[in-house]
Order: sequence, then C-alpha cells, then structure tokens
Amino acid sequence: MTAALEPVLAEAIAATGFELEQLDVAQAGRRRLVRVVVDGDDGVGLDEVAVVSRAVSTVLDEHDAVLGGPYTLEVTSPGLDRPLTRPRHWRRNKLRLVKIRPIEGQVFIGRVGIADEDPDGGVQLLVDGALRRVGYGEVAHAVVEVEFKQPPVAELTMLDGRASGTEEDAR
Repeated sequence: MTAALEPVLAEAIAATGFELEQLDVAQAGRRRLVRVVVDGDDGVGLDEVAVVSRAVSTVLDEHDAVLGGPYTLEVTSPGLDRPLTRPRHWRRNKLRLVKIRPIEGQVFIGRVGIADEDPDGGVQLLVDGALRRVGYGEVAHAVVEVEFKQPPVAELTMLDGRASGTEEDAR
C-alpha cells in the first residue's frame, strides 16, 4: 500500500515545493493512519504544512481504493532527533552542531560546513577547531545537537566565511 501511494504523494508534495521524507500507513482502529513527513531547504512552517496537507488529502481522496476506507492524515516535519542519512539532511543543517558516531572510531561532535550533493561524497566539519572532511559512507549515525546560544563567530567564519553570527546566518 505504501509503495503504491509513495510516488503519487511525492509528486504532489514536490508541486508544493517540499520533499517527501517519510510515509507510513498503519491501521488505527477502523481507520488507517497516514503519516507524512515533509521537509524543505528552509524547513516547514505551519502555513506550509496546511498547504501540503490539502495537496496530500486531495491525492489520497483520488486514490481511496488503495487505502480501502476512511483514514486520518497526519502531516509533519522531521524533528531534530531525525538521523542525518542523506546529503540534503547535511546541507539543510549547515552551521549546526552534529553528534557523529562513525563506523570506525570514537563518537565526536562537529559543526557542519559544505555538504556534497553526491551520496558517495561527504561533508566538511569543524571539529575541535580544525576542518575535517568526513565521507557519508564513514558515518554510522549522526544527529543534530541542540544549542541554546549562538555559535561562536569564529566557527561560523571558518565554515562559511561570514562573521555576523546572527540567528538568521546560523540557519
């Protein structure tokens, strides 16, 4: 069922300017629960979730035979605890702190710099004051670390060449 819906939902979501990150369909009593996780380069706001919800709902109604009855739709954006598994995840988290568990070696924390688009590529990180390149294939698990204050300007400058350090720049 998910395999039948995924391509048509991905197309409808792309038409709204976002990407389908995850689709789950599960039985919830007499109804099905359709959970759609979407993301975009600049994140997803509440107004945008509403737009995506309408687009997804229209497609689901057109394909109601696939679901076989009533459904509940839940559209959301990925949380901070989402693992960074694709190059776009790294790109969207530029200048943020990330905790990385490599396939080999010790866990470390680094600030994300330039991320390759190619899945066989990698990402530039600032680790302990030094730039370091890590291939995507070398990462077993990576998640964003929550920061409660602005990152040091010097770190942002090393990674991005900007020295303003405002919240807008840190996104």
